[in-house]
Amino acid sequence: MNVSVFIPCCIDQFSPQTGENLISLLERLGHIVEYNPNQTCCGRIVYDNGNLIEAKEIGEKFINDFSIRNYIVGCSTSCIGYVKNNMGKLFYNTSNHNLYKNINEKIIDITEFLVDITHSVDLGAYFPFKVSIHHNCHALNEYNLEEETKILLQNVRGLEIVSANTNNFCCGYGGMFATFNEPVSMALAKLKIEQVLSEGGEYIVSTDQACLLHLQTYIDKHKINLKTIHIVDLLSYTEADFNKNDQDNIPEYK
Repeated sequence: MNVSVFIPCCIDQFSPQTGENLISLLERLGHIVEYNPNQTCCGRIVYDNGNLIEAKEIGEKFINDFSIRNYIVGCSTSCIGYVKNNMGKLFYNTSNHNLYKNINEKIIDITEFLVDITHSVDLGAYFPFKVSIHHNCHALNEYNLEEETKILLQNVRGLEIVSANTNNFCCGYGGMFATFNEPVSMALAKLKIEQVLSEGGEYIVSTDQACLLHLQTYIDKHKINLKTIHIVDLLSYTEADFNKNDQDNIPEYK
């Protein structure tokens, strides 16, 4: 299948390897991947802060950067949830409305694409750790995407899911919320990490890199024995990666 990839700005700037792993994963499954290097931000952060004029400008560029012929596969449920549910409000009664509708129908998170579109749930991945799933707020409340992540992880060899139902609460990031409400933001991060540790988790896995960056910052600051990893990176590991040079191949947050 021909697919286009959407690499969110957070991935591009802070974890480009995740974007590369997304492309490699799709190609390994036999898909022909198109990547437009001119793509930038979806505009979520300015939209959430009420700057609708700038959000519309960024949105216009976004919908013109992608082909409507292919699925647009991304690796951020936060960004894709925004495109699907809020970006369209910027284009009512404009010439871009139909273009946006086409993008809306084609854009999809990698977890949904694998589980619900191509039915590829066993990717041959191997990850011998206890993991806690962080379902970010936008994935749950805006995108309504949850079970797909669990299904994929259940098919990873060596992996044990330790998340409890009580773990589905905000990590405290929330875009600019973490800047303007730092005490509350850090308190939520602390609560999330304490919950993961109490469950015996060794890794926090999520479909949203911004949440992981926020949590990893708290982990590093307090020197906590815990790591974070994006689900795309986790699914890219095979047993061979761990057999090459033992400890040298244990994945670490980058």
